[in-house]
Amino acid sequence: MTPPLDPPIIELRGVVKRYGDVEALKQTTLSLGVGVNVLLGPTGSGKSTLLRLLTGLSLPSAGEVRLWGEALDPRTIGLLRRRLGYVIQEGGLFPHMTAAANITLAVRYFGWDAGRIERRLEELIDLTHFPRDGMTRFPVQLSGGQRQRVSLMRALMLGPELLLLDEPLGALDPMIRADLRVDLRDIFRMFGQTVVLVTHDLVEAEFFADRVVLLREGAVVQQGPLRDLVERPAEEFVTRFIHAQSRPGVPR
Repeated sequence: MTPPLDPPIIELRGVVKRYGDVEALKQTTLSLGVGVNVLLGPTGSGKSTLLRLLTGLSLPSAGEVRLWGEALDPRTIGLLRRRLGYVIQEGGLFPHMTAAANITLAVRYFGWDAGRIERRLEELIDLTHFPRDGMTRFPVQLSGGQRQRVSLMRALMLGPELLLLDEPLGALDPMIRADLRVDLRDIFRMFGQTVVLVTHDLVEAEFFADRVVLLREGAVVQQGPLRDLVERPAEEFVTRFIHAQSRPGVPR
């Protein structure tokens, strides 16, 4: 069952994002609430653009983004960002820093004491099933799945109320991807708050989502539980997108 949207955690009110003459996100009004919200669509549909708008790394060309009822703008970005965690494509780890240094970068900046950092790090190591001896390794010394776990721990370090993930499994080989997918779902369930996850993979959407937002060419085509998109498609594109990716485990 799709979680209620009252009150919405995320609101886009008439949001447009342009890069020069290109409209990467057409006028969009959207509300997202507690649970796992999956932004789904083909390459170039506007998924990552929308996610960057939620982080404040990109500002809308028109309209307004609101988090927890507060407008996200240059005056509020700093405080609101402390309430969210962001996992970028392929992890985005600093190659000259160890796993532990990557994970604790923000909390050291915010002045956490060593004991508090160590306790939180231990919690996250247990949560993500990361090997303790990997904490002293550099990203190049870690497997793809381990790097992705480090990136996730970094995003979770501050205990965010909102977790944003951009194609977190996209660069992994199938076996690692399958294992991490299960761990991620367990973490989302323990996290118990608001997650926005970008993917173009229908199987991942079915695996994770409480709510799906399907985009095409910068516009929202349909949103709701995945089964609604399968059984009550808003237009032909929805059916074609689903049939193009249908595999065992995906509802038809």
